[in-house]
Amino acid sequence: MSATEIASKVRAGELNPTAVIGGAIALIEGADTRYNSVTRVLGPRAIGEAEALGRRLRAGEDVGPLAGVPFGVKDLFDMAGEVTTAGSIVLNENPPADADASVVRRLCAAGAIPVATLNMDEFAYGFATENAHYGVTRNPHDVDRLVGGSSGGSAAAVAAGLLPVTLGSDTNGSIRVPASLCGVWGLRPTQGLLPLEGVFPLSASLDVVGPFTASLDDLQLVFEVLADRAVGTPPDVEGLRIAQLGGWFARNMAPEMEQGVTRVLAHLRAADVVELPNVERARAAAFIITAAEGGNLHLPRLRARAAAYDPATRDRLMAGALMPATRILQAQRFRTWFRAQAHALFERYDVLVAPAVPGVAPRRDQPVIVVDGAEVPARANLGLYTQPLSFVGMPILTAPLTVEGLPLGVQLIAAPGREDRLFAVARSLESAGIAGCTLVPPQGRPGL
Repeated sequence: MSATEIASKVRAGELNPTAVIGGAIALIEGADTRYNSVTRVLGPRAIGEAEALGRRLRAGEDVGPLAGVPFGVKDLFDMAGEVTTAGSIVLNENPPADADASVVRRLCAAGAIPVATLNMDEFAYGFATENAHYGVTRNPHDVDRLVGGSSGGSAAAVAAGLLPVTLGSDTNGSIRVPASLCGVWGLRPTQGLLPLEGVFPLSASLDVVGPFTASLDDLQLVFEVLADRAVGTPPDVEGLRIAQLGGWFARNMAPEMEQGVTRVLAHLRAADVVELPNVERARAAAFIITAAEGGNLHLPRLRARAAAYDPATRDRLMAGALMPATRILQAQRFRTWFRAQAHALFERYDVLVAPAVPGVAPRRDQPVIVVDGAEVPARANLGLYTQPLSFVGMPILTAPLTVEGLPLGVQLIAAPGREDRLFAVARSLESAGIAGCTLVPPQGRPGL
């Protein structure tokens, strides 16, 4: 059942919020052993909040647009009374959070109820959600394949039908990559639109938080709650100027992804192809800024407790901490220039279309993708199409394509503050049967 349906039935008295939350907890406890998307179940808090919501309903109070909706959060959002691990044992000795993260508070104020924290790459540094401390999160569509990351637990919990709404973060593609590989809706909102208070950072100048959902209606509703503003009247899609983002974004696509992008463009009657200059340098600059900011943040802990880190995370953070200042400054200067080039495209176009990932989720026992004819590690390279767009501040919606076989997704990109255009285009694709989420039954694949 979607978040919109749950909230409607709870407000109408057709569903008991305590039963809804109890059912969500039971489903997680019974089914998530197959996927390992959840790191903690917030049982006592969730049941207590559901009971309180029931009392408010009986008193005739307005309980909000997300009344009784269970949700989960990537384990880098502060939850009052819980230690925020950010997917690592390094922070286990930290005191529990005094308060929920700002965006969590906004969901709770709208009636939603947090029931779980969700698995992630350690400190959000990766595209696989293969966590040395909390285990591997498995793709609900095929548990032998990568789920994507770093918000893999958030995407998997939605794809498996365990939760209708989850929160993740996106620095270089950590919402868009797992949303595509798991076949769910995901949104990286405009940079700076949603508060980051109470969110453990990876790269403070790149980090954005956003939702995953199984339905487009839910994605818009949750975004409106998080942003504290309505999307407004959607623009007429036929009046929008839409183009394909080509060049770098048209290379290295698997045939099934190329076919999916072609279907999207044909439906939208988008014949124009535009290119951004120096995209490869943009991706390199994103790598540098992420490593430098992350390394600087973690340097005191690395000096004290380096052995406690996942080696793959530790080595990259240490390299970032040792990055020469000149290289960081050059990356920041290039970022300013590249942002201007990207924003200039929206003087001519309203929405751009690009693949979210090169192809379907790689197998976990063969975690590679092919880039320019060579096999490269998936953990570092699944953000091939997302990283170059991460540091220009634009909103990007990942739309899951209706395809046979394993999931794929496309990025819909608009100018800052124009999420309304993204939702309008996504709704057109959904209405045409080109985009949509297919959930995996909670019992998992036959034979599991």
